[in-house]
Amino acid sequence: MLKLLLLVLCCGNANSWLAPNRSNEFEVTEEGYSRWLKQMGDYKHSSLFQEAKNKLKPCKTIKVDKTGSGKFRTLQKAINSLPVINNCRVVIFVSAGIYREKVDIPAYMAYITLEGAGADKTIIEWDDTADRADANGHPLGTYGSATFSVNSPYFIAKGITFRNMAPLPPSGALGKQAVALRISADMAAFYRCKFIGAQDTLYDHIGRHYFKKCYIAGSVDFIFGNGLSLYEDCHLHAITNSFGALTAQKRESLLQETGFSFVNCKVTGSGALYLGRAWGTFSTVVFAYTYMDKIITPTGWTVFYGQYKCSGPGANYGKRVSWSRELTQQEAKPFISVDFINGHEWLVNL
Repeated sequence: MLKLLLLVLCCGNANSWLAPNRSNEFEVTEEGYSRWLKQMGDYKHSSLFQEAKNKLKPCKTIKVDKTGSGKFRTLQKAINSLPVINNCRVVIFVSAGIYREKVDIPAYMAYITLEGAGADKTIIEWDDTADRADANGHPLGTYGSATFSVNSPYFIAKGITFRNMAPLPPSGALGKQAVALRISADMAAFYRCKFIGAQDTLYDHIGRHYFKKCYIAGSVDFIFGNGLSLYEDCHLHAITNSFGALTAQKRESLLQETGFSFVNCKVTGSGALYLGRAWGTFSTVVFAYTYMDKIITPTGWTVFYGQYKCSGPGANYGKRVSWSRELTQQEAKPFISVDFINGHEWLVNL
């Protein structure tokens, strides 16, 4: 029988849902927390995102094959061949093979679909880290370390692996963030894709995103950013030998409508894993109907935590942090469907 796991991560401030106690420390208030939760569940009334105008009927197809049987041998050359402003759906078929290249899709090239031969067959890889120098001798930074960068809206990827080959860094190492994919645009969808890396694997930067039946592996903050994203039927796998963190969500204001929701997922791997760290003041993460292996640390979160009918050995909430909460199914409802990302507007018939 399916069980519901619901986790909300946030930090807040004294004027929203925290109040000072007798020791002049802050603690959660029931009234403040209920008020915050209602605000968080009101995404469907969002006015901060543009109206969806997706285009799904292809106007052009391109084949990429590293052996030379396609029009292009590299993915970046195929992308560079598109018009300066692309206004129709272009499908790029990427044949099986390992494509060792750093790929960037500029903001003006919307409506691109990448279709691989399967995530185990079509692999795009590079090995940059944040401390590596760019052409001008400056550090790339986390943003620039990505193997694959998407800056244009309405992007779709199917059956492809995005991999950063940088080795697993020692605990506490500086400048070793190594992003496999950075999505910095609105209304992007990923189906049966894999994201492989160590520290900072998937940069879910900004915009509304949908991940379906994807595999995401990493060590520290391996899903991070300030996107409004739904992860459905995904496998999240930790590779750390010490302590790691699965998410680092960066919502910094009540005016932002962002957060990560994981539905029908599973969490496995090695080491001791926190479910998340608060990167922003109002960091928000939800897990529902999710299996958790024994690698989850008993405290679960570094800040706020709520749980309802968990499953798996890592879901035992007996030793969770003292400020953990159980949420009702009604409270969880806004977070566990495509309405969370306004998906009924732009995910139709994908």
